[in-house]
Amino acid sequence: MKNILTVKSAFVFGVGLVLPVIASAPAHAQWAVYDAANHVQNVLTAARELQQVNQQAQSLLNEATMLENQARNLANLPLSVLAPLEQSIAQTQQIVGQAQGLAYNLTSIDQAFTQTYPQALGSPTSAAQMTADAQTRWQNARGGYQDGLRVQAGAVQNLDATRSQIDSLVTSSQSATGALQAAQSGNQLTALQTRQLADLTAVVTAMGRAQALDGARQVESEEQGRAQLANFLNYGAGYTSGSAQMFH
Repeated sequence: MKNILTVKSAFVFGVGLVLPVIASAPAHAQWAVYDAANHVQNVLTAARELQQVNQQAQSLLNEATMLENQARNLANLPLSVLAPLEQSIAQTQQIVGQAQGLAYNLTSIDQAFTQTYPQALGSPTSAAQMTADAQTRWQNARGGYQDGLRVQAGAVQNLDATRSQIDSLVTSSQSATGALQAAQSGNQLTALQTRQLADLTAVVTAMGRAQALDGARQVESEEQGRAQLANFLNYGAGYTSGSAQMFH
């Protein structure tokens, strides 16, 4: 009996010691709770934010590329042949402007055809005047052919420069980095073709002038021959018979 009481006392004493410990445990430690749904939501939110950042970065990259392309399209062509073209055209124009005798001027042409190339020679015309006019027409015709050959020589001399300029422009066009450079290269090629057309026009005009002066000389020579024949045939009144008293 005594032993039973002793065991009960020990049990009560032990319970009395344990209960305060259990009662005070929540004040010193807590258990971690894992919320799977909340974790998934956080991951999805982070993924969406990362996607937005990537999209913004790609948009900035596209804008930078666009600006770079615009800069290339606005870049000027480093090669320009306009100055040599203008110089060669000026040289051709100078050669044409140095035309001998009858110049490229409407007033001068009309005056010359009135004086040196008249439609009909006045009668009577002195032999000295006819000779001087014929000499002037011959000089004009000769000078016209010489001027035509000089213009042709200038056009031929431009061929070497033209070939070099075409090669440079084609190379620049093929290596153009933007639309503006390609357009400028094409424009300069067009200007080069225009210069060639200008040379061709000058050559055709000069040779046409020479042929016109020579043709006018021939026509006027025929008129001069007609006038000289008319003067020769117009020798005045013919012989008329009359009485003569020889002895008084």
